[in-house]
This record gives sequence, structure tokens and C-alpha cells, in this order.
Amino acid sequence: MVEAVIRAQGLYSLKLTARIEMWKAELTGRRWVEASQLHDGSLFVRASCERSVDEARFLLALDDDTSEFHRRFARDPLLGPSVRALRGLRTTRTCTVAHAALRAVCGQLIQSRRAREIERVVIRACGETPPTREALARLSPAALTGCGLAESRAATLARLVRKVDLESLKTSNETTALPRLQRERGIGPWSVGVIALQGLGRYDAGLVADLSLVKLFASLRGRWPEQPAETAELLAPYGEWQGLASVFLLAGFARGLVPGASADRARLVRTAYRPAA
Repeated sequence: MVEAVIRAQGLYSLKLTARIEMWKAELTGRRWVEASQLHDGSLFVRASCERSVDEARFLLALDDDTSEFHRRFARDPLLGPSVRALRGLRTTRTCTVAHAALRAVCGQLIQSRRAREIERVVIRACGETPPTREALARLSPAALTGCGLAESRAATLARLVRKVDLESLKTSNETTALPRLQRERGIGPWSVGVIALQGLGRYDAGLVADLSLVKLFASLRGRWPEQPAETAELLAPYGEWQGLASVFLLAGFARGLVPGASADRARLVRTAYRPAA
């Protein structure tokens, strides 16, 4: 076992980022790592080996200085209140890109709690925690359907893990990695955003069409979007920071920090949108 004290680049809150004060993760090869934040803001890390400590830096986004994001958008009319209130928020990442891909496919247009249930069942079925591309590729579409995935999504996941060298996307040219994912049938903008944020550690792809973002759009615009992809217009002003902007907007919306928006208003718009029986 090894111990280390790490100071993150820029503003950082483990409690906001991981939603827990003591974070733990199982890594490939039966390795492990855990972290807690000290009073001075640094992180105390315990791990099975030095390699695990290094991986924690990526998994917790410790080396990503998001100071520019805070400078640029702290006074933004829509995003500003969330940026100011949630200082130090980032997003945790998965140990493998394949795990992020699994999470992306499981979460397509269903409630997050149900998506995580299916994700856990698939991981148990593939027999590896965290799941690797090779382990997931051993599961047939029928087996994935048995885990709770809809047939179309099961086919998408099986095809993706067998066809695309997902781990290589971390080191691919930045201009080619996301377009490579976008060419895959069944992998839309939201799935690309999840894989970019949680698997590749990128902030330039937003969570377009996220169900909570759809509700935020409805609350702000007073109408339900005709297509979930319309939510892209909420993220467009944030350019290369669209992914992180998604994280702040969704967290801010859940806490009532987005001006002019509320879950109650979204429900009213949704009710008015539903066609009469």
C-alpha cells in the first residue's frame, strides 16, 4: 500500500465532484484507490500501488485546471449562479473507456436510477470490475438484453465494443476521436458526451438531449422540445467547455440555481405538452 498527498490544479471539491467525502474505486488488475479531501484542500490518497495513485489523478480530474471556465462564465446569465455556488465541481471518470460506453448506452433516454441498475447487472454478467472492452465483447446481444437493455441498445453496445478500439481513443488525435464515435449507429450526441466526459476526460462535448437538460429547456422556453437535440442551443454558447457546462447546468438545475427555471415549471410544461387521451 502507498499513500500520497495531491493538490488539484485550480478549484476543486471532492464532495461536489464525487458526491461523497470518502471516494473509492476498484481498478483493473484487482488494484484499488481511495481519497479524501483535507482541510487545506489537498487530497489524501491511499492506494494499492503507485500506478493506482497516478490513475486517481485522471479518475478524479485532479490535473485539469478549470480556472478559465470559472473566469469566463462566473457572470454568465444562465450558468453564472451555478458556477459561483458550485466552485470546485468537476466530474469523476471511469477506469476504462469501455465502462463509459456501457454507461452511455445504458442511460439512453431512461431514468438514471434504472440505467445504473442495468449497468451493474451488465458488469456482473461480464465478470470484470471495472468492465473492459474484451469482457463486454464476450456478451452477446441476447445476453445484454437479458441484463435489461432494450434490443436496439444491446445490439449497439455489442457492435461498439467489438468494432471500435475504445481505449485507443484516449490517445487519438483530438479532432478524430469524437467523430469516430459519432459515426457509430445508435451513438448519438448524449452518448458521445458521456464517453467524452467520463471515459476520455474531455470537456468539449456536451450532454445534448440529457433528460434533465430537456426539462431545463422546457422550463426556460415554456415548451417541450420537438427533438431532444434542441437542447444543444443551451450549450452552444460555452464552446470548448460545453461538457463541463452541462455538468454545472444539470447540478445547478437540481439545486434551483438556474435563473428562470424550476422542476415544477418543467412539469407544467410537460403536462401541457402531452396530447389528450
